[in-house]
Amino acid sequence: MATTSHRALQLLSLLGSRGTWRLRDLSTRLAVSERTVRRDLGTLRELGYPVVTVRGPDGGYRLGTGHPLPPLLFDHDQALAIAIALQTTPSSVFGLQDDTARALLTMQQAMPDTLRAAMESLRLTRLRNYWEFPAPPIDPAALTAVGTAVRLRHILVTEVLRPDGTRAVPGEPDFAAAHRLEPHHLVVWAARWYLIAYDLDDQRWRVHRVDRLHPRPTSRGFAPRELPGDDLAHFVMSSHDRGDTPAAWQCTGSARLNLPAHIVARWAPGGSVVEHLDTEHCRLTLGAWSWAGIAGILATFDTDLTDLHPPELLHACSRIAHRLASIQTAEHTVQQAVH
Repeated sequence: MATTSHRALQLLSLLGSRGTWRLRDLSTRLAVSERTVRRDLGTLRELGYPVVTVRGPDGGYRLGTGHPLPPLLFDHDQALAIAIALQTTPSSVFGLQDDTARALLTMQQAMPDTLRAAMESLRLTRLRNYWEFPAPPIDPAALTAVGTAVRLRHILVTEVLRPDGTRAVPGEPDFAAAHRLEPHHLVVWAARWYLIAYDLDDQRWRVHRVDRLHPRPTSRGFAPRELPGDDLAHFVMSSHDRGDTPAAWQCTGSARLNLPAHIVARWAPGGSVVEHLDTEHCRLTLGAWSWAGIAGILATFDTDLTDLHPPELLHACSRIAHRLASIQTAEHTVQQAVH
């Protein structure tokens, strides 16, 4: 009886984790026969859970609406996943640090003793990685407005803010009218939130930093479009004009690279800015904890570098080149002595 009850809770947890499950998939996950799964589904129905049978080639079983799930439907691995996720979530949204801590405490209090012990065994201490390229947190209200527009497929009217978060006013050189966007995807990359949208005014796809938007939701719907190239990750990473601004570092420099902007944007670290110059050249602006650090990142692109700024960056590149030349000279001297 205990085994049956435990399996029924596992089955309920699976049904609550996604839309529709095929019978054979449930059988495989629970490691029992399909007949046993049907019997357990019947048990859940007797207990009042709205288990719905979906007909057709893509059919199966799903959990209907109108019945709240009990709070204790997590297995051991799910409890660990929640504990890790809540303690390692990036601080990319204003004011959520206290909320995640409270959420973790609430989840622990709602767990049975065995699962609570598993969650409490993972008390993590996060240390800063100085090679991270952090982004400033964004406003939860703006994030919610954008996310809701994506989910409901409603046109979004938004202003694009300056890098410092201020709004341009009419008459200023950088003033631009509000954009009408069809918001398709909300993504996170390099601890930054981006909106992938079709700009109805520019008639092209754009990638926008959510923290640079001042959105005004509408109730006007739109039909989904196919993304260029049908590869969301590649489109975001290779879009050089996605609204990025240099991260705050001790040192910030730039160089002209003999590579197209979309290639450099694909491999440039978060917190850097890629400027399109022509089809074969771009300018990369980035920061690091030292001038040698910037020089090292630039060297990873394995291409000619010109027009380096400021002079400290140029001097750092010269010093590194001198050191490497010294290693080559020393190696050549050793080889001559051996022979």
